[in-house]
Amino acid sequence: MNIKIQIINGPNLNLLGKREPEIYGHVTMEQIETKTKEHSSKKNIDVDFYQSNIEGEIVNKIQDVSEKVSGLIINAAAFTHTSVAILDALNTLTIPKIEIHLSNIYAREEFRHKSMISKSVNGVICGFGLNSYILAVDAIENILKK
Repeated sequence: MNIKIQIINGPNLNLLGKREPEIYGHVTMEQIETKTKEHSSKKNIDVDFYQSNIEGEIVNKIQDVSEKVSGLIINAAAFTHTSVAILDALNTLTIPKIEIHLSNIYAREEFRHKSMISKSVNGVICGFGLNSYILAVDAIENILKK
């Protein structure tokens, strides 16, 4: 099985390693990408990382990959709590989709407890830091095997 997974990261995730280390730790997006690709390659899964601080670019990317990948992992970051546009784009996809977050959004501020995009995904993984990405890769693989 040739599995290709698109990983989409939202605003401010390019600042990981510097941004609020008490919440997100010191791991950088580059380190997350490297570890996730190492894990995925052992399973013969191709992953592609994309990051944007611009909501419309994320919507465009979701639309662009709809027929090109086996699954989608999205860390919409702050857009998780506000973006009907990202929800609508995700609703157009028929492939497996996993929403992830590095931190436990339910242990944070009240406004972070509501996800606009959760209704469109197969599952949500949060609070495991870098491992949220690895767990999501495994989840997509398991969904596709069924």
